[in-house]
Amino acid sequence: MNPIKFVHLTDTHMNAPHTEGPFVKFNLADKVSQVFAHIQQNRVNPSFVVITGDLSHEGNTEDYEYIRELVDEGSSLLGIPVYVVLGNHDHRAPFREGFLKEEPSEQPYYYSHTIQGLRLIGLNSQTPGHHYGRIDNEQLAWLEEELSTPAERGTIIALHHPLLTIESMPAEHVLADREQLGQVLAGTDVVGIVAGHVHTNNVGTYNGICSIAANGTAFTGELADDDHFSMVDYCSYNVVSVNPEGVSVQTVVMPGGRDEYLRFPLAMLAAQH
Repeated sequence: MNPIKFVHLTDTHMNAPHTEGPFVKFNLADKVSQVFAHIQQNRVNPSFVVITGDLSHEGNTEDYEYIRELVDEGSSLLGIPVYVVLGNHDHRAPFREGFLKEEPSEQPYYYSHTIQGLRLIGLNSQTPGHHYGRIDNEQLAWLEEELSTPAERGTIIALHHPLLTIESMPAEHVLADREQLGQVLAGTDVVGIVAGHVHTNNVGTYNGICSIAANGTAFTGELADDDHFSMVDYCSYNVVSVNPEGVSVQTVVMPGGRDEYLRFPLAMLAAQH
């Protein structure tokens, strides 16, 4: 049985052109378009792409209209679906209006799709007004019901806040209610979890499930020194392969430099929860 491959992007932090924001001058939307082109030119041939949150930095309706255009262009170029979930920088009502073309509402955005026998479940860990992430009880109940029937090739969970974090990152940056989510996932067909938020590649296992956090597409986070964290101009994407033997991850680094966008104290990260 051939593996199913998909591409995992995260933390694009895009803004519409001619809008204000701390990262507008860095043309972050260009990076997303370049990643789609790189996937196509290098014949990665994924079955789908998933972007795990912080789609926009400011989260305005105009931003999501623009992001939808870029996502549709990427989907058309690659001939595959592109799925998204929401992160802490995203806003539900503008997302529904600008990206989904629906009436604006504060309802959480989550879903289940099956692609070539592999089920992708997108969860909404975004908590309005907060940096931390949670999965509400209604969503957990829906997830438990959804997972009660196994998929042919297993299930991938996509959400913004990771279940594991890197050593330099405060523990508050993992999903706040990960134990409850872990209980729902136990004994199911879930083979992998993909997330973002920390802007740093981190692959491990959580309760026996492969757990993957990816570098940010907009910028990657790294430890500058013992007391500071940096966001640098370093772009990559992950190619995740799912086969009967397990899950593997390949990080593909995009051409470019490593200029520092900003640097801030680690203590500031600990305060953002």
